[in-house]
Amino acid sequence: MKKKPAITAKKVLCQGKWLSISELKWQDSQGRGRVWESCDRVAAGGAVMIIAVIKPGDELILVKQFRPPAAKFVIEFPAGLIDRDESVAVTAARELYEETGYHGEIVNISAPVYSSPGMSGETLTLVTMEVDAECFSAGPPESFQEDSEDIETFLVKRAELKTFLKAQAEAGHGIDTKLWTYAAALAAGSR
Repeated sequence: MKKKPAITAKKVLCQGKWLSISELKWQDSQGRGRVWESCDRVAAGGAVMIIAVIKPGDELILVKQFRPPAAKFVIEFPAGLIDRDESVAVTAARELYEETGYHGEIVNISAPVYSSPGMSGETLTLVTMEVDAECFSAGPPESFQEDSEDIETFLVKRAELKTFLKAQAEAGHGIDTKLWTYAAALAAGSR
């Protein structure tokens, strides 16, 4: 008879300021003991990714920032960590404003999903926002990035997203997998 897989023990192997590496002991569906290593965030309640669309121009707000683990600039949706005392909505609004200077109305919040479940139990909540172009008719807003951030904002028409991403990749920039997936879904939907 199959058993429900379950974690039986967790041992922190090392912990830094932002991440911890743990050894997980677990039992598989056959009742066999197994071992797995995982990486977790320290003092964060998951992350948000913001799909912000400027209306009526149908432009996506994207960012480019240097990501040390990738050792290059990466094009991605605005995103950030959820502080333990914040809601997803508050985090999404704060991160979009800090990284890009834009603000908008939240139109959808997804259930938490896993972006790399073979490595981490971190959840990611997708937040869709609409930004009124009229609020920014005088030009792009100033961002309010943290001292450690060097973020560049791009406005890209959804219809031109795939072309934009290909050009950025050819220029040597990394592309976040979630953004590629979004572009592929847009392209598939237009067929």
